[in-house]
Amino acid sequence: MGERTVGTRPVAGGTVIGSTVGTVEGSTVGTVSITVRYFAAARAAAGCPEERLVIAAPATIQDVLTAARGRHGARLSTVLARCSYLLDEVAVHGGDTPVSSGSVVDVLPPFAGG
Repeated sequence: MGERTVGTRPVAGGTVIGSTVGTVEGSTVGTVSITVRYFAAARAAAGCPEERLVIAAPATIQDVLTAARGRHGARLSTVLARCSYLLDEVAVHGGDTPVSSGSVVDVLPPFAGG
């Protein structure tokens, strides 16, 4: 099939998480590089203000969140359940929203105040 697993490995500013590179049924399978920016409680739970995740393509918002959960564990998972998201500065209305390489996902927990 021409497919090879890259696996999990560090890259500058992020991690490749379970990606494959090669050809599957005549199409190229690769990765997408996404910047994830965390705000407020999400930043505290992740332990960083932003990171780059490199995940298997094609990818969705749900894939990005799954990779972030896998990287940061239960504390971030709890916060993500209450968050809203922006994809390239536009509100996301479903986990099946596709993401492309170079996209920026903002993780926005509920904010107090008015």
